[in-house]
Amino acid sequence: MTAVRQDAWSAEDDLILAEVTLRHIREGSTQLAAFEEVGEKIGRTPAACGFRWNSCVRKKYEEAISLAKSQRQKRSYYKKQPANTGLQVAGLGLEAEAGYYKVEGASEESLSIDAVIRFLRQWKGNLQENGRQLKMLEKELREKEEEIANLRRINEQLSKEVNEVQTDYRVVNDDYKALIQIMDRARRLAFLTEEEEELKTRFKMDANGNLERIE
Repeated sequence: MTAVRQDAWSAEDDLILAEVTLRHIREGSTQLAAFEEVGEKIGRTPAACGFRWNSCVRKKYEEAISLAKSQRQKRSYYKKQPANTGLQVAGLGLEAEAGYYKVEGASEESLSIDAVIRFLRQWKGNLQENGRQLKMLEKELREKEEEIANLRRINEQLSKEVNEVQTDYRVVNDDYKALIQIMDRARRLAFLTEEEEELKTRFKMDANGNLERIE
């Protein structure tokens, strides 16, 4: 059998160490204070508790430690805020204490339940007004989207017309070039014909096959 040390840490000791240390972290206390409290509960020195926490227990509670630190930050944040931030209603702090309410940012005087009802009605009215404004914005957005769609259709139509004009221009340009070529060939043919006529009228062939210039 394996001998068990009399001073060995039990699962219950580790659990107490974890619970107390996490509570001190949440409350913004120090780990040293936590180790001292644990030591008093389980009869160990704070140094032994700290060594056990850092060497073994801490690794098992990484997520819990992160959550405790997050809760500590929230507690610190709320402590820095003005008083009477217990009950949140419509984004404004309302704190219920001894049967009356206090409005955050208002005076310290207590308010009746009627005042709270009036506040809620006012908030409801503001919410309805915000809803109307939201509907107006949505309507304006739809109109802008329709306008953009119309502009896109016009742009597509104009682009189509520009492409057609460019196509017609290319066709006309090709026809013009072809016409110029035809006219140039016709001009050259006419020049050659005139030369042949001139040769025919100014020369004739004699009986021996020689050309004889006609005066």
